[in-house]
Amino acid sequence: MPDPSLPPTTKIVNRILIQAPIEVVWKTLTEDGVVQPFFFNSVLHTTTLAPGAPMRMRTPDGKYTGVVGEVLEIEAPHRYVTTFKFTNFDDPVCKVSHELREVDGGVEYTLTSEEVPAGTKTAKQMTQGGVFITDVLKAVAEGRKPPFKYRMILGMIGMFAFMSPKASRSEHWPLDKPIS
Repeated sequence: MPDPSLPPTTKIVNRILIQAPIEVVWKTLTEDGVVQPFFFNSVLHTTTLAPGAPMRMRTPDGKYTGVVGEVLEIEAPHRYVTTFKFTNFDDPVCKVSHELREVDGGVEYTLTSEEVPAGTKTAKQMTQGGVFITDVLKAVAEGRKPPFKYRMILGMIGMFAFMSPKASRSEHWPLDKPIS
């Protein structure tokens, strides 16, 4: 039974079929140090993809960190789970799971966000962002350009990165600092 003293949480699930080999999808999803368009042009930074390792999603120039977390589980090429916190919100940490399953015609990719505090800015962003992430990951892993509307969003993100809040500056989120 849930603890009544804690705020209610939301679970958000997005699923899509990606027509590519599972190894391609896995590499696209977990590649460290390269721009990942499906994560809003962020670059994954980590010490290693292993449980307990820090995870940071930074702007391509490294000046800002939009998301921080810790790797909870890794089972290549099927499962990648992290904690997740937007650096510009005071919302609690939640959990994000990326699951890949080989099916006829490709890979079923499931993005699950759990323990998302209901009614928060984090919940709103994760609800809106899930469709973007799955659609753009599909395009990239299949070797295609993302749909036009998403390319426009990515262009706008790049143009307005300089307006990121000071709290998101990467100096506040080094890989050796635990998230709170």
